[in-house]
Amino acid sequence: MEPINDLFQRFEQLNAIGVALSSERNIDRLLENILLAAKAITHADGGTLYRVGEDRQSLRFEIVRTDSLNIAYGGTTGEPISAKFQDLPLYRENGEENNTLVAAYSAIHASTVNIADAYAAEGFDFSGTRKFDQVTGYRSQSFLTVPMKNHENEVIGVLQLINAIDPASRNVCVFSDADQRLAESLASQAAIALTNRLLISQLEELFEAFITLINLAIDEKSPYTGGHCQRVPSLTMMLAEAVDATRDGPMSSFRMSDKDRYELKIAGLLHDCGKVTTPVHVVDKATKLQTIFDRIQMVDTRFEVIRRDAELAMLRDVSAGADRVSAEQAWHERQRAIDDDRDFLRRVNVGGESMKAEDQERVRRISKTYRWVDGTGTEIDFLTDDEVENLTIRAGTLTQAERETINYHIVATIKMLESLPWPKHLKRVPEYAGGHHERMDGKGYPRGLKRDEMSVQARIMGIADIFEALTARDRPYKPGMKLSQALHILSNFRKNGHIDPDLFDVFIKQKVYLRYAEQYLEESQIDDPEASLAI
Repeated sequence: MEPINDLFQRFEQLNAIGVALSSERNIDRLLENILLAAKAITHADGGTLYRVGEDRQSLRFEIVRTDSLNIAYGGTTGEPISAKFQDLPLYRENGEENNTLVAAYSAIHASTVNIADAYAAEGFDFSGTRKFDQVTGYRSQSFLTVPMKNHENEVIGVLQLINAIDPASRNVCVFSDADQRLAESLASQAAIALTNRLLISQLEELFEAFITLINLAIDEKSPYTGGHCQRVPSLTMMLAEAVDATRDGPMSSFRMSDKDRYELKIAGLLHDCGKVTTPVHVVDKATKLQTIFDRIQMVDTRFEVIRRDAELAMLRDVSAGADRVSAEQAWHERQRAIDDDRDFLRRVNVGGESMKAEDQERVRRISKTYRWVDGTGTEIDFLTDDEVENLTIRAGTLTQAERETINYHIVATIKMLESLPWPKHLKRVPEYAGGHHERMDGKGYPRGLKRDEMSVQARIMGIADIFEALTARDRPYKPGMKLSQALHILSNFRKNGHIDPDLFDVFIKQKVYLRYAEQYLEESQIDDPEASLAI
């Protein structure tokens, strides 16, 4: 008869274990804690936790521990277990139940097996155990094998404990009835905790799969944003982890739990989900005149018409008696001017960082210099007002109206995310995702928030979004910048109130930009950025 105090203490321990198991999010740690808890309350020297395979044809080793031999495989040890132990088959090749293996028997029949001495037991095959003992000098004696059943009474695993140790004499003894009841109770709680964790993990995987589906839809619409939707979350988490690791300075108090990390990760993945509403021809606008097609081709055709008309006019003048040499010379000069203006429009059609004012004025002058007759016989300007507006875009390839269309994606993102019934641990996803285009000085969009009105996470995402855009190699309108260029621009953004200065300092000091570059940028983009920061 066990002392009542010992039983009471073990019941208290069992209750505490149940609470701890229900709060564990990591599957490996959960499995490890289950076995360690079972060993502790039964005073077992060793133990193994098996899980039933997805095909329900075998038991897979998950955790193995033997204290007296210092054996620890699986779980959080970093010691892989799959290469050391083969799965235990639940059924033979002919389909018969594999009842000779005690762990398989327990799983198949959903029953506990308590064996006083494996060397004297009948009906079970302990040859593998004996081989292990011969190699290690160990003696596996008492066994307690308990099935783990979920809420549907389905066996999902097996808990096997080896060699109960008498607390007083420290000798190996039989697992008592109290040990068995405690182990069975723990196995039941553990199975529920494991099932709950697996269900939550499956729901999270399904949820993330839907997010991936949204990003895939954006990617299918435009190959220029699909990579962005994956790279920004990655850089966001890199910077967030660097800030979390900061122990001095203005950001030293920022800390993230596992739940905080998951919330920020989801926000990063969804930060541009509103782009599903953005017209493809705007997102993919590679040149200034591009819509469904690049209208520079129409401009080229007009130049050919102008060239032909000039040649016909020259020939008519010669036929009418004009000096042929002078007429042809004037025509050749006209042809060179046409070619020069055509080449100029082709060049400015490609968006750049900045278009000179004199180049913008030249576009307008070309529009008025050449006249041509349209299909109705009306003489009109060479370029339409819309073509002039597009060709004189100062930076990039988008007009102001198109920029507003692009910018609307963040409004759409906020509307979409705020319409979802987020659980408590994801409540801030809309705020994090919806704030990455705000500025510290309040000049951002869509809400014009200032720094103190934004979370650290939203400010982190703002830096990640800008840096990714600057260095991206898959944009249709520009090559990916070198590190030095991108960091110089970010440094200026820090000074003019665009991005958070404290987060930028962490970005630089912790060399987050370099870790990101080594993973995502071309080798030719990774130059010496230090000089750019001194500018």
